[in-house]
Amino acid sequence: MMPTVKIWRDLRRAGRRFIRDREALAAIEFAFIVPLMLVLFFGTVEFSQGVAIGRKVALTAGTLSSLMSETPAPAGAVVPTVADVDLQNMFTASISIMPPYSPTPTKAQISEIYIDLSRNATVSWSKAATVGAGATQATLTTSTRNVGDNVTSFIPSQLLIPQTYLILSEVSYRYVPAVGYVMAPAGINLSDVSYSRPRLGTCIVYNNVPAITNSACPLPP
Repeated sequence: MMPTVKIWRDLRRAGRRFIRDREALAAIEFAFIVPLMLVLFFGTVEFSQGVAIGRKVALTAGTLSSLMSETPAPAGAVVPTVADVDLQNMFTASISIMPPYSPTPTKAQISEIYIDLSRNATVSWSKAATVGAGATQATLTTSTRNVGDNVTSFIPSQLLIPQTYLILSEVSYRYVPAVGYVMAPAGINLSDVSYSRPRLGTCIVYNNVPAITNSACPLPP
């Protein structure tokens, strides 16, 4: 009889100890909470970096169009003119805004748009650039916009002023999260555009386009 009573007493003590012991419960709670904490942490980091890069993309687009709009006329001329070396320097200066984030995923292009009397906007000339891994200078490339392309639908209506030229800069950046735990691991395309007017002349000439007549920018109907 006595052994049976002792065993029962020991079982009750063990049961009370088991009820008071919360170490296993804490481990279970921790196992449930950790994934949520990781999602919140990595999500905050990845989203914050995306927002910061997005702001730099917008600033790059604005800087590129502003630099182009301030192009001066060469000595002895009255119409602003740019060459490839000028474009390369402008692209390099604007894309250099991207650090501390890698500038390599950056793609930028600049276009001059002419708006006719009917408020149709067409591309006069366009050039693009990228930055190679480890490069300190932008590399000029072919733009996705071709001469003569109609971009009326792309231009805000308030900027469609007849017989004027418009500078359009477009910048895109492929943001790939370092971890990819929350946001798309393949990356997200961030882009922005900026518009400006030539400030030191009616237009800006690149590779003899637009063709200057009587020392002035052409204003065809």
